[in-house]
Amino acid sequence: MSLKIRLSRGGAKKRPFYRVVIADARSPRDGRFIERIGTFDPLKAKDAADRLVLDTEKATAWLAKGAQPTDRVARLLDGLGLMKRTPKNNPQQGTPKKKAQERAAAAAKAAEAPAA
Repeated sequence: MSLKIRLSRGGAKKRPFYRVVIADARSPRDGRFIERIGTFDPLKAKDAADRLVLDTEKATAWLAKGAQPTDRVARLLDGLGLMKRTPKNNPQQGTPKKKAQERAAAAAKAAEAPAA
């Protein structure tokens, strides 16, 4: 059984509130879970003390047992210093694609022609 440390969504429409849970990877996002280890409120300020409430002892115990955190939970755990997360880096993601480069070249050429 592969275990995940992930967020389970609660709250009202457009007012998210998450519980940090340990769940089987095959169970649905808001479905059955094994244990609840904390809460996360993304609407609170980033420096608010109660934005992330987590039982760190249980989290480290589950990590030692082999539970894999999702990307967002790994980022939260890294902020608490419980684990080291390697940041993802894709420098080519933000570069314009082929058509956008062609349009930019055409616009530059059109702007250059009346000036000359």
